[in-house]
Amino acid sequence: MKPKAIFHWSGGKDSSLSLYKVLQQQDYEVMSLLTSVSEQYQRISMHGVRTALLHQQAERIGIPLQKMQVPDMPSMDAYDAAMFTTLSACKSRGAEAAIYGDIFLEDLRKYREDKLAEVDLKPVFPLWKRSTTDLIREFIDLGFKAILVCVSEKQLDKSFVGRIIDHDFVKDLPADVDPCGENGEYHTFVFDGPIFQQPVPFTKGEIVYRRYDSTEAKEGSPFNNGFWFCDLIPSETTV
Repeated sequence: MKPKAIFHWSGGKDSSLSLYKVLQQQDYEVMSLLTSVSEQYQRISMHGVRTALLHQQAERIGIPLQKMQVPDMPSMDAYDAAMFTTLSACKSRGAEAAIYGDIFLEDLRKYREDKLAEVDLKPVFPLWKRSTTDLIREFIDLGFKAILVCVSEKQLDKSFVGRIIDHDFVKDLPADVDPCGENGEYHTFVFDGPIFQQPVPFTKGEIVYRRYDSTEAKEGSPFNNGFWFCDLIPSETTV
């Protein structure tokens, strides 16, 4: 009997490729897709994607969605408390592991491992230390389709938000931007690919600018920065 795991799902490309590999390897039974959602705006945290589209992703993947509601720009204490409660509940339902799409950020991995240790869950990182150049090429070549929904103004200009990820996009990235946006340069919404039973339909809405300034954020943190967002409008109604 395979161990049960929760999958930390952002709705973006790294999550999608990581989930693809987990489903291919069949080492775990993925019991739910866990996503952090802004309680105030009902959008995926940092990505800004509407929860209606998040629900449609989960439906087309065929794995139950589990939303963790957090305040907009929560303090670390508030976020940690919500995560502890959520992970404890997952553990009580039989989860033995938690899976992530992280690639090379050591501090983030250590943070996740410490939090999982508090509830005795095993951390799993299917993409860890893979070349981000190789990963983005693999993502495209597998047939995944993703759109940029958020870009950091420090690394990319407004013209990138709303673009589809393809080989031309990768060629256009500045040399100092990680191909997978692992340093927070950009975030994506995946709407088709080998883990989906059918594409998630949407139309592009307005492009807006928003600045985040967190008193708790460390120097260089993505939470002290301005971002361009491309709103995505669901083409279907989620019941």
